[in-house]
Amino acid sequence: MTGASPALLVGRDAELRGLLLAVTRPPAVVLVEGEAGIGKSRLVSTAVNRLRRSRRTVLTGRCRQGRTPFPYGPVLDALRQAAGALPARERLSPVIGALSGHLPELAGDLPIAPPALGDPRAERHRLFRAAHALLSALAPAVLVVEDLHWADEGTRDLLRFLSDPMPTGLALVLTYRRHELPVAGLPLGHAQRRSPGTSGGVVALEPLTAEGVRELARALLGREEVSPAFAAKLLERTAGIPLVVEEVLDTLRATPREDSDGEDGEVDALDLLPVPPFLREVTADLLAGLSPAALAVTHAAAVLHVPAEETLLAEVCARPAPDVARGLREALAAGVLREHDDGRYGFRHAPARQAAYETIPGPDRRAAHTRALTALSQAVPTPLAELSFHARHAGDLDAWQRYGSAAADRAAELGDIPGAIETLGGMLADPRLPRAGRSDLMLRFSGLAIGGVSHSRVTRLLRRLLADPQLPRSVRGEVRLNLGVLTCNQAGAAAAGRQEVLSALADLDDQPVPLARGLALLAVPYWGDEPLARHLEWMDRADRLAKSCGSPELMATVQVNKVTLAMSVGDPGAFALAEELPGPGAPTVMRRQTARAYANLCDAATSLGRYADAERFAREGTRISEETGAPYPSYLVEVTSVRLDWLTGRWEGLRERALAIVERTSEAPLIAVDARLVLGLLALATGEWEEAREHLYATGLRDPDSGFQPLLATASAGLIDLYLAREALDTALNEVEDALARLRRKGVWVWGDRLVPSAVTALLSAGRAEEAAALTTDFAEGVEGRDSPAARVALLLSRGALAHAEGGYGTAVDLLSRARAVLEAMPQPYGVARTMEEEARSLIALGDRPAATRTLTDAAGRFTALGAAHDAARCRRTLRTIGAGVLLPRGRRRQNALSQRESEVARLVALGRTNGEIAEVLFLSPRTVETHVAKVLRKLGVRSRTEVVLPDGSLRQGHGEPRPE
Repeated sequence: MTGASPALLVGRDAELRGLLLAVTRPPAVVLVEGEAGIGKSRLVSTAVNRLRRSRRTVLTGRCRQGRTPFPYGPVLDALRQAAGALPARERLSPVIGALSGHLPELAGDLPIAPPALGDPRAERHRLFRAAHALLSALAPAVLVVEDLHWADEGTRDLLRFLSDPMPTGLALVLTYRRHELPVAGLPLGHAQRRSPGTSGGVVALEPLTAEGVRELARALLGREEVSPAFAAKLLERTAGIPLVVEEVLDTLRATPREDSDGEDGEVDALDLLPVPPFLREVTADLLAGLSPAALAVTHAAAVLHVPAEETLLAEVCARPAPDVARGLREALAAGVLREHDDGRYGFRHAPARQAAYETIPGPDRRAAHTRALTALSQAVPTPLAELSFHARHAGDLDAWQRYGSAAADRAAELGDIPGAIETLGGMLADPRLPRAGRSDLMLRFSGLAIGGVSHSRVTRLLRRLLADPQLPRSVRGEVRLNLGVLTCNQAGAAAAGRQEVLSALADLDDQPVPLARGLALLAVPYWGDEPLARHLEWMDRADRLAKSCGSPELMATVQVNKVTLAMSVGDPGAFALAEELPGPGAPTVMRRQTARAYANLCDAATSLGRYADAERFAREGTRISEETGAPYPSYLVEVTSVRLDWLTGRWEGLRERALAIVERTSEAPLIAVDARLVLGLLALATGEWEEAREHLYATGLRDPDSGFQPLLATASAGLIDLYLAREALDTALNEVEDALARLRRKGVWVWGDRLVPSAVTALLSAGRAEEAAALTTDFAEGVEGRDSPAARVALLLSRGALAHAEGGYGTAVDLLSRARAVLEAMPQPYGVARTMEEEARSLIALGDRPAATRTLTDAAGRFTALGAAHDAARCRRTLRTIGAGVLLPRGRRRQNALSQRESEVARLVALGRTNGEIAEVLFLSPRTVETHVAKVLRKLGVRSRTEVVLPDGSLRQGHGEPRPE
């Protein structure tokens, strides 16, 4: 990797600042150390470009590998670049003339060469003094010498001379690979004390972090975003070395792929990439310089695939222990291998191992794998996954199937479901796997996959396996059933997943156990447009089949879906059903079903408005999920908790949490719908219309047939509120029509707790009072007998809106105050504030201005405490309309701290809103906004509104006692 560096400098901000700080405070010596490809040259190059803009003379030289050294060559190469920066000849020290013969390009600008001294040592000393004097004359100057580990001894002597004492105004920057220095730990070959007054230090470059790799990948691929899964796999493959990242991504772009699954396919492709040509050449060059013993050890390390102890390396390379020890030391010194934790040795990154592995002849590789298989079979505990790997590559297919199957079983027992899935998937993807055991492995693989989170690779493999015409009918049906579950849940493609399940049932008519599972899946009403009655029929059939089979595991599976169905529709008997779920003494496989049940119950209880129960279910679901190693339920609980926190008013840091979930679950979009909903509703509360619309649509409204129906109803309610706020009544009514059609088809009215009040408001705004009243009546009948505080609130709100529209303002106030009491008890702070605002509207119509003022002021304060800037501003606008004084939070603020109103304006400015758009959101005049923007710019010390970038936490400064606006 001589002289190579990544095309971009990423993740090195601190190192760059440190380097620039040191070299701009001469005299200084800065040592930049790091392994090959880590980005030393790029860091120095970036710093040099900045330094040249500051009118410093920058001179660079490089030591070369494998060339006959020319004494002092790197320093002399650097000094040749001084043309144009030299002072007049008469101002230069005469001793500088000693360089004339070495720098013929500068001879006309240097003093006349002095006469020869006749003593080589004296000539050498004079040459060193000349270089020192020339660098002093060029000050302020920076001398960069790269790849010092390849420097000849004369160059090191000259650099030691220049650094003690340093020329005034000179900064010396030296780069090197620490492990390749001739004398370990001594870049200049000898201990060197920094001369008095000289600053500097060591800038040690480490591999990039996961975020650094992700940022570099975004830049190199020209994308705004790459998935965390892709970045994690790239980090694993490249060890975070920037140059290796660049080479691997170049190879990825240049390698044709059969699949078209975007980044999901790219994650898989990273493991299958050929070695980048440059890294292949570098590896071949390194291996060519090794002795037979070192090469044998290196080949053994490549075969073993993972870092290994010296004794295991010896058994695999089949050489005497002294040869192995000597060869290992040589491979370490050459940088081919490195020592990992616990005395294990291996390659720095996967491409290097792969390149070395591919240099081993096929028969030798198989023999080495056979030796590894023999050696590892004696280990305690038995390393099943490694034995499976070596058996496969040794060509022992029976041992491969035996060890691989056992490794998957052990991983599942230990709760490592992803590991078990990966092991079985790797076996099934290989056409050499004997057909005799494929059916059993397929059933186990697909069954485990529905408890995982990732789905793309699994889905592709299952579809390929299902295309086998020789697959037994019963196996095909059960595997297709599991594929349907995976497609519905993890992939979020409910329509396609349900079709897979329906197709599977035709192959399962004589298989009661998987048939009951399929019917139980269809019985959960969250997806599709079948009416509730159809789901109840499916559940009844599944329940009867499960009881007839007498399988406890099947009974648990069906019971989970039965209690999920009951809770999701607000059945008062759901809590009694939950008590029948498998308890602590049940087998692990059944306890995983209990974890799934609690995750579902947490979600359903949240939708019903039973928040305390939802939190209890969340705690139990997470605990059991962790105990049994089933990750999917814990993910569901995590995302539902984001929605629960929005409802219960715990908004601090909520946006960041929701964004993180969306980012982490890019491969499983269904898991992220709660987070998308919360992001949309938070944006709606602050008047960020486009962001709100984008997130609300991303809940599944673009493909409602595959959407999670309860959340779609809430997302539609948010869109209706958005369109009404923007005075787009016709668009709001279109959303009302579509959303109500879905709700009526399904017949689960408790899911309309947000939708129905918003729809009633829109219908009343359009003068369609009869339709609003009919909708309220239908809703009342639909939720009668259901255990849903949220639905009770929605009915009170809808009736309150109807009463107000009919002129029954006192009735409206009574209904709304009752709704507020239920919301306080739930608790739902944002709902309380919205209900108070509606209550105040009826109080104004009654003529009770003092009560309206108190209620609106209270509502505005609650909105402000939550961070709902648009809602708070709307309340303040109404207060101004009725002639009441508007109070804003005030407290002791440090000088130049933003007021509450200024913080609201600043946030919208940072989002790129114009003054007119800010005026609309905050219900202010454009002139007032203009004044606030000017104050924001002044207090933040910026000249342009494009420079206003505030973290969310800084937008609530100045809270305290109210003050008149």
